[in-house]
Amino acid sequence: MKAFEHWFVEANKWALVLLLAAMSCIVFANVSLRFLTNFSITWSEEVARYLMIWMTFIGAGLALRFGGHVAINNFQEMLPLPAQRLTRTVVAILLLAFCVVMVWMGYDYLSRMRFQVTPATRVSFSYIYAAMPIGFILLIVHLLLVAKSYVLESRLETLDDPQDDALRLD
Repeated sequence: MKAFEHWFVEANKWALVLLLAAMSCIVFANVSLRFLTNFSITWSEEVARYLMIWMTFIGAGLALRFGGHVAINNFQEMLPLPAQRLTRTVVAILLLAFCVVMVWMGYDYLSRMRFQVTPATRVSFSYIYAAMPIGFILLIVHLLLVAKSYVLESRLETLDDPQDDALRLD
């Protein structure tokens, strides 16, 4: 299971790196061309926006894994240990249920958008809106991988942990 988790986190991390690199190159090329030649790439803003959408949904699972989402821990820390674990269990179950609903809603939405196309690139909007169900599926996998340590120990992964060399941004 650790091998799968290592591969999964690395693949997720590199997908984000590639999306950010592509977005950066497109925006840099467009700004440079506009400044140097007074010519603008017509599709650059649209593609950069859609890459940002994909980055947001793909990166949500990694943010969850490292505790990057907003959380209010004061209430649960005031409780005795068994009640803390129960609270974290309820939070994890509610988050899992929310993610499952969002996968279903995202798939429904992308199905409805399959006949509309983007203005500049003429690509089906279903490819853009596919980020939502795919991102929430990734979020579910990340949640399931960290749920045990979160519920039992209130522990999420950190980049400073020497055990997690695979999670470092080298």
